[in-house]
Amino acid sequence: MDEIRDRYVSFHNIDCYENATQVLDAMYELFELYPEAKDGLWIRFETLIPKDYKAIFAKHDSKDILYHICSHVFYLSALFETYAFEKGIELMEKAEMECC
Repeated sequence: MDEIRDRYVSFHNIDCYENATQVLDAMYELFELYPEAKDGLWIRFETLIPKDYKAIFAKHDSKDILYHICSHVFYLSALFETYAFEKGIELMEKAEMECC
C-alpha cells in the first residue's frame, strides 16, 4: 500500500522568513547599486515592509513580509532580471520554490 505524504512535510527545516529577509536585503542592495530602479511601485511596496523587517515581520496593520514577497514574486523577479542581479534572482527563486 502506498504511503500518503503530508504535503507540508517539505517545509521542515525551511525558514521562510529568513528567505524573505534575504530577498528584501537583495532588493535594497540592488537599489543602492541602481537608484533609478526604485520607481513608484517599489516606493509603495516599501511602505508595506517594517523598517526592522529582520526582527519585526509585519507592520501592525499589514500582512507579514513573507506574504508581500510571495504576492510580488513576478515583480521582484523582473526587477532582479532587468538588472541581471544574480544574487537577487537566486534568492527569489529559492524563496518562491520553498515558501510561496
